Amino acid sequence: MDIMPEDITFINREPDVRMLYDMKTVVYDRDWLNQAENTPLYYMYRDLYREGDRKTILENSLRFDITVLPPKMMGDEYVKTKGHFHPISQSMTFPELYGVLDGKAHYLLQKKGREPEQVVLIKASEGDFVLIPPGYGHVTVNPTSEKLRMANWVFRDFKSIYKPIEKRGGAAWFELKNGFKKNTNYGDVPEIEVFEADEFDLFGGFKHIYDIIEEPNRLELLHSPEENNWIFKKLDFFRP
Repeated sequence: MDIMPEDITFINREPDVRMLYDMKTVVYDRDWLNQAENTPLYYMYRDLYREGDRKTILENSLRFDITVLPPKMMGDEYVKTKGHFHPISQSMTFPELYGVLDGKAHYLLQKKGREPEQVVLIKASEGDFVLIPPGYGHVTVNPTSEKLRMANWVFRDFKSIYKPIEKRGGAAWFELKNGFKKNTNYGDVPEIEVFEADEFDLFGGFKHIYDIIEEPNRLELLHSPEENNWIFKKLDFFRP
């Protein structure tokens, strides 16, 4: 599968493949799922680096990944990632930075809590950066008939927390071909607040999200969120 831009050569590796049955706890269309074969849904290329950058990446406790979501329907539901929350740094959960390489993405965020205090949909296209701030779990949806290819920078020791979303049978909302549907496994679910991806000044001037490693101090917020809280406050939707 072609995932790499022509102008960047990464030290490549085999992808982790998320199969349909890996997702069975979070799929909306149960009737479809019960008859479906266990096929690949998306591909995760983890810990990529360009020749000469490995030392810088390790010294700054970072990891660079690319995820590919081919166009697919899971019954009535658009293909999506499994969804996860982030572990705590000191007093805040670690953030994560995404960049859309090809296609369009819907980043569905929900504020952490027994019942989500807030649900946000961020619409992003090629070239957009999306910062997941502390306190939010998230799912990425490919709502189109084109391949979605996205990359992310994250704290190297980051381990995604899947159980809260798995236990509720998915995120608070599902994105279906006919619109959004509330997840009835939740109680009070806020309506979705919709935002377009910001042209975030902190990362302006970079052609490709990978190139931020040329100035690794720009990514300090990923491993030290407490010292960089002012950045998250610049996001229109962020609620501390």
